[in-house]
Amino acid sequence: MNSSYDRKKKFVEKITPYLFISPWLVGFIAFTAGPLVLSLIMSFHDWPVIGDATFVGLGNYIRMFTEDSQFWSSLKITFKFAVLFVPLNLLIALILAVLIATNVKGTNLFRVIFYIPSVVSGVAVAIIWGWILDSNNGILNFLLGFVGIDGPLWLRDPNWAIVAIVIASAWGVGNMMLIFYTDIRSIPSSYYEAAVIDGATPWQQFIKITVPVITPTILFNLVTSTITALQQLTLVILLTGGGPLKSTYFYGLYVYENAFKHHRLGYASANAWIMFIIILVLTMVIFRSSSAWVFYENEVKTKKKPKKVKIVKGVRENG
Repeated sequence: MNSSYDRKKKFVEKITPYLFISPWLVGFIAFTAGPLVLSLIMSFHDWPVIGDATFVGLGNYIRMFTEDSQFWSSLKITFKFAVLFVPLNLLIALILAVLIATNVKGTNLFRVIFYIPSVVSGVAVAIIWGWILDSNNGILNFLLGFVGIDGPLWLRDPNWAIVAIVIASAWGVGNMMLIFYTDIRSIPSSYYEAAVIDGATPWQQFIKITVPVITPTILFNLVTSTITALQQLTLVILLTGGGPLKSTYFYGLYVYENAFKHHRLGYASANAWIMFIIILVLTMVIFRSSSAWVFYENEVKTKKKPKKVKIVKGVRENG
């Protein structure tokens, strides 16, 4: 009787944790893993919205690399955006984090002000920046006029449109700023006190103490910012629609139009999987390079062991 009760008790103890995480597991399978596997299957088919799917093997991928010039063009534009966006995003977030980490009256208010844009919806951000960047009545060109600068046609000039998208995208750095802020505040004050005693300037303290200590956080933000840049879509659709002259025709928009405008779901799935592979490779490269510039405070560097020396009858010989 007791053994039966013990078995039931052990079974309940084993199954209870899985019951608690079951809502997440169901959601993950239904909304993440399931669609991911289905999209991979679709990428090997000619899969229209209406009608039967036809297996084409690697046909979608071959067509993409050999026949579709828009694939290469959108990929080039997306990488150009990422090269501009990622460093700017990291720099702004780090500067804001350093500012709100100072013990100055009113910093709590500025933390809220700097963070608010990151919780605003993408549609609202696009509307706001559409007003700001308007070439005729926009506030940005209005302010530039005060200093004698004739503002460009931000969203209507192919040479400036991608810059306008970068500026609008970099507005919502609140999450990244808070991550940097949390790490900066966790740095022991004794580090800075010792630096002050040695005569280090604030800039030297920042370069020699703050930056090396937060390099793991920089690595994290670099990876997430790169992924965000390569998947940019909302602002492009709402601000430029890929124009002018397809100067902002990002890869995300290319995939979106293949799926929902041209109704080629299989081809769009193949497009998405190529971007997944690109992001995976870039992430691996970033992590691979991190050993050269990321500093972990608790890591122990292995030193080369000295050669053993043995003495035989008073004669020293290399072992």
